[in-house]
Amino acid sequence: MTNETQLQNYVHLLVVSPDFAADSTCFAARNSGLLRSTDGGRSWQDAYESMDLQSQLPTSAVALSPDFQRDGHLFAGAPGGILRSLDRGDTWQVALLGSPPPFVSDLAVSPNYRRDGTLFAATLDDGVFRSADRATSWASWNFGLLDLAVMALAISPGYTDDETLYAATETGIFRSTNGGRAWRELAFPTDLAPVLRLAISPDFAEDKTIFAGTELNGLFRSRDSGQTWFPLGQDELAGAINGIVLSPQYPEDPSLLVLRGDSVMVSRDDGESWEARSLDLTPQGVVSAVAAPWGFHPSAPLLLGLIGGELLRL
Repeated sequence: MTNETQLQNYVHLLVVSPDFAADSTCFAARNSGLLRSTDGGRSWQDAYESMDLQSQLPTSAVALSPDFQRDGHLFAGAPGGILRSLDRGDTWQVALLGSPPPFVSDLAVSPNYRRDGTLFAATLDDGVFRSADRATSWASWNFGLLDLAVMALAISPGYTDDETLYAATETGIFRSTNGGRAWRELAFPTDLAPVLRLAISPDFAEDKTIFAGTELNGLFRSRDSGQTWFPLGQDELAGAINGIVLSPQYPEDPSLLVLRGDSVMVSRDDGESWEARSLDLTPQGVVSAVAAPWGFHPSAPLLLGLIGGELLRL
């Protein structure tokens, strides 16, 4: 497989339904489009089939409503716009973000989406966009965001009350405590940036914990809402962190998984120690995305996306 072909099918992200145990639904965002599985990753179908596209639609981000099993609302980031489906990906509408079309790097949905209809989109060129009408229309939301190259977003599980969200950028991390109306840069060391990934504790209201994965310097954790940061696994996690997955029961279950380069690393003690997850891949298999819907036990399957576009359940 040539490098060009690999890039055409590169898997950016794997996302599983909030009710995966009940519906076995997951999505894979690829340079060649969006795939959907309703059998836990055993088989995949084209989620854009109803659009009758004449060419591939690169998809770099995907996010689901917290009430996905009930409402079926699904969002995907494509060049210059956001696609919205209200029926689990059977049909789609498109909202454009402007010209020239920005690259959508991440999507975040309000935990109270059912009532407030709020979403955020990160772009690599034009900062953050916000929608308050279930992705029908979008507006730039960048006051105080000094770096508009946004790699990732993280939204507080208590967003309804604290209106807190984070933006990872080429130069550091920014935080908003008023729903994105204004941003302030955090004291994340600039020599450790760019920041590629963010993950926020399900119990953030109590433990104030957030994780940041960098391009060159591994994984960092903050216990005070991002005021101070400490490195984790400096030896085991040196290099790029391309994915962070926390246990849904965190911090009661302090397990987390990261994609370091193309290696899957697991910690069962909140990042204090790490072990590599053994993967049965061919020498050409390079992991670009990972999800752990069955948990972090060594015998639990993982969903893997490879740079060549392959989707595996191992």
